[in-house]
Amino acid sequence: MADTNIFTGRRKEAVARARLGRGSGQHTLNGKPLEEFFTTEKLRAHALEPFGVLEQDGQWDVVARLHGGGTTGQAGALRLAIARALAAEDPAWRGPLKSAGMLTRDARKVERKKYGLKKARRAPQFSKR
Repeated sequence: MADTNIFTGRRKEAVARARLGRGSGQHTLNGKPLEEFFTTEKLRAHALEPFGVLEQDGQWDVVARLHGGGTTGQAGALRLAIARALAAEDPAWRGPLKSAGMLTRDARKVERKKYGLKKARRAPQFSKR
């Protein structure tokens, strides 16, 4: 069973290490319940999306450690970690998760600031005279 394995998910600068096991649907993130860690419903729904795709809501316990980045990145990292754990649990679940785009790591990162510019692409205001 996959509950002895730790699966890693990354998004932006955030890293999530998740452990899944069959249970009553309790989610503990950094020692806090899910509702306390992700305060908005949008972030909670995004993080637990793999369970919805497989119609496994409330059947798995998740214990995860998250660090780095912000709340959006952490929710995306947790989503990838959960999807990887579920795909390892049952090979038949890999297809639906892959077609839903859950097993693909989002490689987008913040673009670096360039010299002479205010931000990555924002140039100082041009003045003709």
